[in-house]
Formats: sequence, structure tokens, C-alpha cells
Amino acid sequence: MLVPGNNHRNQIEANQFICSLEASVCPSIKQPRRLRLRLNPIPPQPASWISYFRSGRLLYTSLGLFLLESFVYWILLERAYNSGDLLWFGIWLWSFGFSFVHIFLVLADGWSRYQNYKRVKDQLFLFGFNTKIFAPYMGSKCQRLAVLTAAEELGMEQEVKQYFYDQGYRWYHWVPQFMVKDPLFFFQRYFWSRTFLERQYSPRVDFRKLPKQVRTA
Repeated sequence: MLVPGNNHRNQIEANQFICSLEASVCPSIKQPRRLRLRLNPIPPQPASWISYFRSGRLLYTSLGLFLLESFVYWILLERAYNSGDLLWFGIWLWSFGFSFVHIFLVLADGWSRYQNYKRVKDQLFLFGFNTKIFAPYMGSKCQRLAVLTAAEELGMEQEVKQYFYDQGYRWYHWVPQFMVKDPLFFFQRYFWSRTFLERQYSPRVDFRKLPKQVRTA
């Protein structure tokens, strides 16, 4: 059972639970009679590229801003260089570098959120609504949006939204929890691995090829 306020214990239990899910995914697919069926049909499934952008929609909005900033800073940097103003050249060089590097960080973040989306969608379909599935993705708004995208495509959006609400999360909770709890997060391995370097996840279920009579777990 997840214990409010005990993040370490919750993370351990969630990881153990997810490991057990992963170990039984393939047998579950090979023997569909073991799935628990319910009356609600799966909604029409969007194309993969649509899900890709929807699972990281907040990130791709910021990507547009970083692209625009990089363009503007490059123009200002070029003007400062031509005028020989070293002070403004240094300022615009730093600003351009910051925005340009973030373009690639956002792309890596969005790719990682898509891996989260695919994994959660498989787990929700095969095992139904279970709060332990969401525990590893609670601390980041971008991860919660990836979870919500998976839930929406399986008709479980309201259940997941209500769970997030019951856990105290609101629309204005933008700052990830790890940034508040660990000011040195930038130097931590978990930050880079979970934010930008998620392992590629191959879906166990091709939802667009499922027969119409299939129901979610």
C-alpha cells in the first residue's frame, strides 16, 4: 500500500510492483483470457506521431520558445560582434548558448516522456487501474502529462485525474519535486537518466490493430 508522505517506501514498492508487471506482460498477451475485461471499449486510437507529441505537449511548447529565443539571440549576438561591444557580445553569447542547448535537452526530455507513455499505457491495458503504476511518475508535471495521455487513450482519464487531485497535485504545480528536495539534482545520476535518458520501451500491445470487441482491463 502506498503511504502518503513516505516517498522512499512508495518508490520501492512501486518499482517492485512494476517489475512484477513487466515479468508477466508477455504471458498475459499470449493468453488473453487472463485479462480482466470491463464494459467500456477502448476509444479510437490516434496515430503514433500524435501520441508522441501529446505525451510531451508541454515540452514541445517550450521547444518552440527556445527555437525563437535562439534565433533572436543569434541576431543580437551578430550585431554585438560587428559593433565590437565585448560586454553585450558576452551576454548574447551566453543567452544563445543557453537557449540552443535547451533545444536538444527538450527533445531528449520529450523522447523520454514518450517511453513513459508507452509503458504506462501497456500496464493500464493489461492490469487495469492501479495507483502503484503511477508512483514513479508523480514528481514531474511532464511525467504526469505522459501518464494522462496514456489514460486518455484508454478511457481512464477521469480516474487518473481524480487520483492526481487526491494526491494534492493541481494545474499550477509546474516545478518538479526533485528540484525542491535536492538543490544539487543537476549533478545526480537519477536526474539525467530519468529526465533525458529513459531506455527505449517497445510496446507489448499494438492498440491500433486490436479487434473492436477488445475491452480494457
